[in-house]
Amino acid sequence: MPGGDGTPSQAPDEGVLIRAENGDVVTFDATGLTLRLSDTVLADLRRRLPLAPAAPVAAPDPAPDAADVLGDIDAWGLAQAGGWHHFTARLEPGRGARGYRRPVAGGDIIADAPGPLCALLALGGARRAGFTPGPPRWRFNVLAPGDHIGAVGLEGTAEAVRTPGLQHIPHATRESMTADRLLDWRADRGMGLPLILTRAETDNVASIAALAEGRGYANFLTAVDSLIAAAATLGRRPRVLAVGLDHTLEDPGTDPDAFVTGLRALMARVEADFNARGLARPLFLMTFEAGTRARGDQPQILAHERLARAHWPHEVLFSAPGYMFAQDRFGRPLDAARLRMAEMDAHAIAGHGAGGWRCPLPLLAETEGDGRVIRVTCDALAPLVIDAGDPLRAGPACGFGLAGTDARVKGAAVAPDDDRAVLVTLDRPVDGPARLRYAFGAADSPDEYPANRGALRDTWAAPALDGQGLLHRWALPAELPVHPGAGR
Repeated sequence: MPGGDGTPSQAPDEGVLIRAENGDVVTFDATGLTLRLSDTVLADLRRRLPLAPAAPVAAPDPAPDAADVLGDIDAWGLAQAGGWHHFTARLEPGRGARGYRRPVAGGDIIADAPGPLCALLALGGARRAGFTPGPPRWRFNVLAPGDHIGAVGLEGTAEAVRTPGLQHIPHATRESMTADRLLDWRADRGMGLPLILTRAETDNVASIAALAEGRGYANFLTAVDSLIAAAATLGRRPRVLAVGLDHTLEDPGTDPDAFVTGLRALMARVEADFNARGLARPLFLMTFEAGTRARGDQPQILAHERLARAHWPHEVLFSAPGYMFAQDRFGRPLDAARLRMAEMDAHAIAGHGAGGWRCPLPLLAETEGDGRVIRVTCDALAPLVIDAGDPLRAGPACGFGLAGTDARVKGAAVAPDDDRAVLVTLDRPVDGPARLRYAFGAADSPDEYPANRGALRDTWAAPALDGQGLLHRWALPAELPVHPGAGR
């Protein structure tokens, strides 16, 4: 209708059509009319019409009792989300109440941990397959793929199967002990405690080249695929902290150059397979080969020296030299040594993330003065030390020796003008094309340590978990040509 001035009026969007003394009766809005009836009218309608009573609202199912689902453990706050039961419990003596989860379909209880699903993986020969009785100390955080194999794989004897599950570990491997130590430090700092999957796959092949083609490597990739599948089940991203490589003494017939070539090819293949799975290029972690109790001139020692000098483009970290660990007559670490190796691995991983980790490495040997002194310049992160206590019993030569000359080493000391250099004193000047050796070329060990020994380290030190003294960053074995010095 037009308004008073002849223009059309705008109809309201809502309003009241009928109003009674006790309120609005008929209203309207954009959705239509609304009729509001009094209680008296509603009661009259119920009498006149056969209206069925409203169905009662069912009470919600009671929450499941934690004991019925989880068994007789100190747990509470049970809730289900997706395929998981989540709850709070006290399961680890001395660690208080924490969050845990277990698959609804059944399986092991694991920590309800923050962050990515991490992994410590290893690939190598028979020496890497060892383990120590007893589970990890962080048994709900340090786990294995849920294939009922454990943290040590099938040793190249059968084919592994990809699994999205995670399981407890009944034994302690080098990887699980490394994970334990990393979690110890995070707990001390009040940091998040992630889940860490561990698995070492080995193969009884006779060369580094064959390792990349064998069943052990295929099972290694299956472990990687299980990591990715488990991370997806948890709603987490996968992250590999390090890949340990340990295949040296199993390959006695390869010369140093060929061994380095084979090792580089293996690392390149791992990197390519990781990239194809959307994983970052891994950190390769190794113990620097130092030989056995009966022999200390294996070509793999020199191969590791060459890789330590130039490992680009691969990310390689030598956590420690092998001469600091006790071993059996086959060159395999004893249980106590395996724990120390794991600790050094953990320190290397943590140190690498904090800005760097390098064991001292001799780089250059030059004569000084009349030729009775050789200056050895080292690559080191901290000042060098000749350990006066000689805990590894290297003797007066401190681990240094000569080849290609009749001269003999009398002693060694850190250079007074350079704390990254060592002055090695001789009984006579070198003659001919001499080579200076450190922790290389020895034989016939008097005890359970490799024949090669050394007393050179830097100032870094940390308490050992076993309470037996300190861990040190000992220098890596090397063999250097002795160059005539320019004089000083």
